[in-house]
Amino acid sequence: MLENLRTLGRVVRTLATKDPVTRVRRFYEIQSPDVEFAARDTRYMNFGWWEEGVTSIDVAGEALAMQLADAAGFKPDDTILDVGFGYGDQDFAWLRDRRVSKVSGINITPRHVEHARQRAEREGLAERTDFRLGSATTLPFEDGTFDRVVALESAFHFHPRSAFFAEAFRVLRPGGVLATADIIPLDGDTARMSIRSGPLSFVKFSIPDENWHDRAGYADQLTGAGFANPEVRSIRDHTWDGWRRYQTARPGDPAFQAAVEPGVVKGMANNWRDQELIKKEIGLLDYVIAVAHKP
Repeated sequence: MLENLRTLGRVVRTLATKDPVTRVRRFYEIQSPDVEFAARDTRYMNFGWWEEGVTSIDVAGEALAMQLADAAGFKPDDTILDVGFGYGDQDFAWLRDRRVSKVSGINITPRHVEHARQRAEREGLAERTDFRLGSATTLPFEDGTFDRVVALESAFHFHPRSAFFAEAFRVLRPGGVLATADIIPLDGDTARMSIRSGPLSFVKFSIPDENWHDRAGYADQLTGAGFANPEVRSIRDHTWDGWRRYQTARPGDPAFQAAVEPGVVKGMANNWRDQELIKKEIGLLDYVIAVAHKP
């Protein structure tokens, strides 16, 4: 009960915040990490890439990170900028499995930055990482610094995303690649504020109107920022339903029940109770991987 009251207080404070950047930061401070990552092995925060037989958000979260790395064409000597990196799990996986040269990260949430820095020190990777507090729309780097810029399920927050595209173009070297895994509407005529279910409430209060574009609008914004040959492809069949099934089952998981207060379990079950509404609203949303090249 106490944790539920604390969470409610954070929700109210977030909803009352007018500044869009501060609102997003507070959005990611709503839930305690002890609850969000209870009975889990990683701190991946994305919706995941779900294949047949995958039942773990840890596995699905890393799989989506690897899908983005492959789309961006990571090579062992690349310097990577990860914008909106969360707790940085994907960055450490890319250093390990894709053997990129260095990963820099920008994030607006202090506890995310501190966690990633501490992990880099523990794992002896401080010299190959550079995690900073900062904004996606005013990147603190010189022109032509990076081979790849990526945003793993974060660009829909950036205010506006078009300004991030312009900044990504600036900090990329000629021939560099921008790749995003992002959430947009299937149809640009869908009213953003019509999304009512609890699990999808982030659409209403953490995505600005300026970012509410379908795939064609997304590609147009990339072209407008100077990128060539943008490709925006839907991967929604590998994301939404697997995530929904995982989250719906979570309150019934004995390991989760043992790790959190009973009130948290009840609150999560209530949040996911209206499956028909959730399925209907998921049907209005796209999930894309977008790739574009700097000439």
